[in-house]
Amino acid sequence: MDYSVYITAFVTLFVIIDPVGLTPLFAALTQGQPPAQRRAIALRSCVIALALLAIFAVFGEAVMGFVGITMPAFRIAGGVLLFLTALEMLFERRSKRREDQADHVEDLPDPSVFPLATPLIAGPGAIATVILLAGRQPDWIGAAMIVGVAALVILMVFTLFLTAGLLERLLGRTGINVVTRVLGMLLAALSVQFVLDGLRDFGLAG
Repeated sequence: MDYSVYITAFVTLFVIIDPVGLTPLFAALTQGQPPAQRRAIALRSCVIALALLAIFAVFGEAVMGFVGITMPAFRIAGGVLLFLTALEMLFERRSKRREDQADHVEDLPDPSVFPLATPLIAGPGAIATVILLAGRQPDWIGAAMIVGVAALVILMVFTLFLTAGLLERLLGRTGINVVTRVLGMLLAALSVQFVLDGLRDFGLAG
């Protein structure tokens, strides 16, 4: 078994979901709530996000086939989407957009479904990524492994959510910005690889 595929899957999903960048927003959305309620919100948001990613990992390519979209075309489109996400991370636009999304729902009592589960955890980039990664696997076992990798990343999200206050104090805004930029550079490289894979499938790249 080629474990490098799953290492790449883990790195890609970790960069896309960005657990470190999500943690301060989780802290802001749950500010003033007791620890038990904060844990419940963290658990609900992560379970819902994982369910969404699992559905798209297993059935996403079949849905694309039904509407006539080829996997190489989706790889190229997904790579472009991931590259745009990387640019947003590098130039702080992603954090601002997430904060704006959080501001629109600050009066809601339970942010676990929106905006936490979607679009902050299982957003368009993460959904595109699991479809792309699962499409590289020839069988259901491979798709299940991708879901397992997604579960591992979301478990890290859940863990960081539980330590949101402490992590925010340790890193500070500057530390979080530095980590986000490093992840953005890595994501840009991975997104280019997705585009090259799609072009190779079309016979346009060696």
